[in-house]
Amino acid sequence: MTFVFTFSFPFLNTMAATSCCLQEEQFLCCICLDVFTDPVTIPCGHNFCKMCITKNWNISSPRCQCPMCKQHFTVRPELRVNTFVSEMATEFKQATQRQSSVELQKAKPEEIPCDVCTLTKMKAVKSCLTCFASYCSMHLDPHKTSDRLKTHMLSEPVESMEARMCPKHKKPLELFCRNEQLCVCSHCSVTEHVAHDITSISDECESKRTKLQDVEAGTQQMIRERQLESQQIEQLKKYSREDAEREIANSVQVFTVFMQTAEKGLNRLIEMIEERQKRTEQEADGYIRGLQQEISVLGQRTAELQQLAQTQDHLLLLQKLTGLQSTENPMTRTYTNIRLPVFEGAALEAVAELEKTLSAEKERLLHEARLKRVRQYSVDVVLEAQTANPYLILSEDGKQVRCGEVRRDLTENEERFSLYASVLGQQTFSFGRFYFEVQVTGKTDWTLGVVKESVDRKGIDPLSPANGYWAVGLRDGNQYLCLDSPAVSLILNWHLERLGVFVSYEEGLVSFFDVDKAVHLYSFTDCVFTESLRPFFSPGNHKRGINSAPLIISLINCID
Repeated sequence: MTFVFTFSFPFLNTMAATSCCLQEEQFLCCICLDVFTDPVTIPCGHNFCKMCITKNWNISSPRCQCPMCKQHFTVRPELRVNTFVSEMATEFKQATQRQSSVELQKAKPEEIPCDVCTLTKMKAVKSCLTCFASYCSMHLDPHKTSDRLKTHMLSEPVESMEARMCPKHKKPLELFCRNEQLCVCSHCSVTEHVAHDITSISDECESKRTKLQDVEAGTQQMIRERQLESQQIEQLKKYSREDAEREIANSVQVFTVFMQTAEKGLNRLIEMIEERQKRTEQEADGYIRGLQQEISVLGQRTAELQQLAQTQDHLLLLQKLTGLQSTENPMTRTYTNIRLPVFEGAALEAVAELEKTLSAEKERLLHEARLKRVRQYSVDVVLEAQTANPYLILSEDGKQVRCGEVRRDLTENEERFSLYASVLGQQTFSFGRFYFEVQVTGKTDWTLGVVKESVDRKGIDPLSPANGYWAVGLRDGNQYLCLDSPAVSLILNWHLERLGVFVSYEEGLVSFFDVDKAVHLYSFTDCVFTESLRPFFSPGNHKRGINSAPLIISLINCID
């Protein structure tokens, strides 16, 4: 690095200044490799820091030599600071600092430069809205010292100062026309905009700033809404991933059962065919033994007949022949009715039977898998006493409700059901999925499901989706209904003991299950939920004790 220094020499009659260029290496001590500190010049002419050369000679004592040229000194030279070199080193340090300061203050490409600097453009620290110029720290000094310039309006450095000047009149844009929503200069205000509503830029800024706060508040609200939507989409993605993982696991389970069932069916078919073939072989072996016995008897008769045919004793021939003719024929059995087993079509029959078995097994497994999936979203529902009809009696833990015979004297409020014997759960749901189960054993009437938060609790509107109810129920002990529009009868060949209710808010889905049989009963689909949902319970009227059993919110064990 090369530096240019300007020196003054006091020994000249007239103070004169001269400049010289020196290299950075000329100011560095070769021992410590830093700028000279208290430089001394030894007899050979080389310069070192006083402390550096002293330590060097202390180590090599009693020998003294120059670390640069290796010249030996018989007597250790006396060290004195070379004032000229010292001043040069000091000036070098200061020049280095100035250079560093200049480098720091130079305007970077993304920074606003000083409009006054000519050679090296320094970084602007302020812009003058009166002068329409930007200044570095040095060129800004007149605005701090001059009384006339002190009145100028300064701001943080800004680009395009021309944009702050009226293009027509070349005056600063200090005013604002509310009619045309434009910044204007003083000349514009008394010419083109003379009849307009004119105000100062500062006043208009205050007005706009107030509006900006409202806009910012609206923007923040939009941000919160978008964040909520993002969270909802993230939750849906999580649900989708969980569903996919469960479906894979369920599919593996179903196909494993299918393969096991098919293998069992094949083994049973093989055993049946082998058993039938074994019985056929045993029967055939019995026939063969009987035939062999008859063949043996017939062979003996043939031998006797041949012997008689060769005898010359006529009397013996006649006697024997008469005896043989009177003997019963040994072929007393017929084998024309023997039939071989037919195996053709056995495989098709087995496949047809297997299809029936697999179909039933598939339905069972799919229902079990679906119920297991929705039970993963189980929630702890507690009844809200403030919503209970005065005839209803709730347990202390808020898990049971039944209908009494006497109307209780309760404080009336907007949340309480006045006419329907109903009560809501404490929990509200406006996003995601949830599931709960209710035991209905021993009851002849009940209604269960979910309702919207704002459902009418004082009137007698029909319980239907149009009125904010998504529910199923039992009437008269044997009539199961889905309270759709119109109501749908549920044909069950058994008595429901435990009902499961599942809701997927984003999908618009409400499903009901027979938990004990793992059977899907009914689903409301394509529902449009616009507000929070709450679990809904109606144990039905007391009916003189016939329907006095409680509805019981079940504790769900998802491991089942």
